[in-house]
Amino acid sequence: MTIPTEAASVPDVVRDLAGAGLITPAWRNELGGLTFRVDPGGRHHPYFVKWMPYNDRATTEKVDLTNEAARMRWAAPYTPVPQVLEVGSDDEAQWLVTVAMTGRSAVDPRWLVEPETAARAIGAGLRALHDALPVEECPWTWSVEDRIAVAEDRAARGHAAVGWSVEARARAADAPDHDRLVVCHGDACAPNTLLDDDGAWAGHVDFGGLGVADRWADLAVATYSLAWNYGDGYDHLVYEGYGIDEDPDRVAYYRFLWDLG
Repeated sequence: MTIPTEAASVPDVVRDLAGAGLITPAWRNELGGLTFRVDPGGRHHPYFVKWMPYNDRATTEKVDLTNEAARMRWAAPYTPVPQVLEVGSDDEAQWLVTVAMTGRSAVDPRWLVEPETAARAIGAGLRALHDALPVEECPWTWSVEDRIAVAEDRAARGHAAVGWSVEARARAADAPDHDRLVVCHGDACAPNTLLDDDGAWAGHVDFGGLGVADRWADLAVATYSLAWNYGDGYDHLVYEGYGIDEDPDRVAYYRFLWDLG
């Protein structure tokens, strides 16, 4: 995900959903999706519109904003998540409307200059999420088997990840034993953690991949993303914030699984 640096074309449905509100591009993802912030003015609360066009990559990745909305509604009683206002689709795209949460993304300019604070908050936030969400009641999984099946499907469609070979298949099948099963976020990259003005974890966004898995599936990706956003040398602060020692073997495996797509 990136913050759009050039003018983004606002889809008609987003204009309709915004009405007279001020529309500001917020995020652009690698699948062609755009997220817009809408400030309606007055005493009305700002909200976000995530717009995802139908295309080959979105189809291959099985992006379904209806499923993401269901996950957020399920998680809402247990942990801070965006409130879902609307989810819909037409012949060109699907969209999801959520109330803007208090807090700033961990990659907001405010926190890019304080990576130590952000890294600790990312770890603390993941621990809070993992401790709060009830595994036995979660209807979704993000298991190793599920993710290998997705990789195989991508390969069958001609979208195989680089290096998806016989050797890679063997490595993917050689998963470590579970450390602790939790309800994982599913995309615990730094941008999806929100911090309050004091630098404490305030909530999470983007729950399209939420499901039961080993906690290292989230931790490996969270620390992986630090280098993309802050540079090297901050992984230990995520583990410190979470309250766990690094497990290099599990980190390496789940990063490999992430790279498979």
